[in-house]
Amino acid sequence: MATVSPPWTYTLQLPRDPRAPGVARATLAAHDLTQLTPTAELLASELLANAHLHTNGPYALRIHSAASDRLTVAVWDTDPRVPPGFKEEASPVAPPVDAEHGRGFHLVRACADAWGVSVLRELGASKGGKLLWAECQQGGLP
Repeated sequence: MATVSPPWTYTLQLPRDPRAPGVARATLAAHDLTQLTPTAELLASELLANAHLHTNGPYALRIHSAASDRLTVAVWDTDPRVPPGFKEEASPVAPPVDAEHGRGFHLVRACADAWGVSVLRELGASKGGKLLWAECQQGGLP
């Protein structure tokens, strides 16, 4: 049983640390969202791994539940460049079977019910960068 009723949001400022996906999994598991947790964990892990591998600055995880059957997982980082797999016009090419990297965004696109990116401009307290997000719903899109 979930301990907090929607809507709720967590924003976790994470140090540049390869253990960040574990923090995301622990936070998601604490809400006992049985149907959504495995997909949300995969989405968070892939987005955090991308931030860790391809940026040098800090990053943050945002988990938002607007309804009991829907979660949005987002990762902010300081680099404004949009990864090729998140460019809407892009039709990502599958990596070679023996490649060690390059499957993350294929997984996000395959598992998320919706996904997107926002490039953030540096205004006031904002640090700029980008926000990659992915949404999963129990039962998928109607």
